[in-house]
Amino acid sequence: MASCALPLCLLFTIFTLSTVFPANCMRSWGKHTVLLNQLIRRDRALEPQMVKPVSWSGVRRESEGAIFLELKKLRHWNQKGQNRALEFDAARVLFLQNTLRENGGQGTLVDSSKETRIPLTSGRKLDTLNYVARIGIGKQEMNVLVDTGSDLTWVQCSPCSNCYQQMDSLYSPSSSYIPIPCNSSSCGSLQISSGCASATATSSAAGTCSYDVSYGDGSSTHGDIATDTLTLGTDTIGDFIFGCGHNNRGLFGGAAGLLGLGRGSPSLTFQAFNRYNGVFSYCLPSSQETTGSLVLGDPFSTSGYNSTAFIYASMIQDPQVPTYYLLNLTGVSVGGVYISAPSSSTLGTASSGRTLIDSGTVITRLGPSLYKAVRDEFVKQAIGLPPASSFSILDTCFNLSGFAAVNIPTLQFHLSSSHGAPGGDVQMSVDSSGILYVVNNDASQACLALASLQSESEYQIIGNYQQQNLRIIYDVKESKVGFAPETCR
Repeated sequence: MASCALPLCLLFTIFTLSTVFPANCMRSWGKHTVLLNQLIRRDRALEPQMVKPVSWSGVRRESEGAIFLELKKLRHWNQKGQNRALEFDAARVLFLQNTLRENGGQGTLVDSSKETRIPLTSGRKLDTLNYVARIGIGKQEMNVLVDTGSDLTWVQCSPCSNCYQQMDSLYSPSSSYIPIPCNSSSCGSLQISSGCASATATSSAAGTCSYDVSYGDGSSTHGDIATDTLTLGTDTIGDFIFGCGHNNRGLFGGAAGLLGLGRGSPSLTFQAFNRYNGVFSYCLPSSQETTGSLVLGDPFSTSGYNSTAFIYASMIQDPQVPTYYLLNLTGVSVGGVYISAPSSSTLGTASSGRTLIDSGTVITRLGPSLYKAVRDEFVKQAIGLPPASSFSILDTCFNLSGFAAVNIPTLQFHLSSSHGAPGGDVQMSVDSSGILYVVNNDASQACLALASLQSESEYQIIGNYQQQNLRIIYDVKESKVGFAPETCR
């Protein structure tokens, strides 16, 4: 620990709580310091006895493609729950792939605001690994999961024939609640409509427009489609179309429902397009102790909160899958070594390079050939680290329990740029919190936080674990997604 010199990789150091890193080394890293707390982690249905695993702090030296990481041992999460969580993440990915394979209303503005900011927090307190925002529907406030891979916003409603336990009270329709008739043009135009509801205990009224949505992890929601006033921070949107769920099951933790931020109807993005100009952004915090934000509208213009300029990647337009945000992944850099993604002609599949960016998937998935190349390069650069057994969907793990310091590579995703940006390449740098998934308190299982798809024909996915501590801005009108580093606050 006497020297502060680092190779072209990431220095990963395991400390006890009493360890202090030399001040002269901290000064040598200057303005590139990035401090964060990483609580490993996380997907739906975490068991109640899970507690915080570890915290991280890191310093990025961009000129050398290196990060200094400090790992302070705290408490570990229950391993059984973590394994279950990642299995559900795999189920979501399967659902997304099936949807992509098979598929190949404007709200009334109540005030004139063009931008609103909502706190965005880790869902760990609600036993979920997705991110949570607090919104209002009618006269009630509730916590909902934020999902860019879904269009319908829905909450659990009273009366409820089958509802899971949530932290907030069930939504109870008030005087501003208006069910949509099943014979109306509004019902017929909604892709999620399943026709007319019957006069049973699971529906508020016969003849209302109903919906039935299933998710990849086995979760589902069924109920009526209605309108009410939606409150987002200081903004209100009247006649907002949402789902009033009377029969719901699955792994939503203690959240009341879901906020749909997809591209299609009836997502919030679509319904409030005139107000927010088809733009929203978020910063996903890396720990339970910090708060990120969901911002609707474009207060940033060209840069994030920390004044770092956005770099934009182009969205891929695919009318067969209108919900999802698709980008073109051209390659991955591992410790500064660029690995090109296989071309469509090489793989013989049209989906090559097409990649979803999704807030509801946890672990990033790469095509089998690209994943193998990235994994092999990662292992090659992680010299001298003893292997550990695989964990759930993570097959590349290391036993770091006997080390005071180890070197591991950094990661960058390369995406096709928007509107002819210089170099034609956008580099999305993965924050230090999103590279390794540490399973055990003693670091005897520290896994590369990437996984392989089943086949080359499947769409790749950038999950939320690799999106932490970035301001990611979605501009549907201009068909682009921007990235800027930001310590969420």
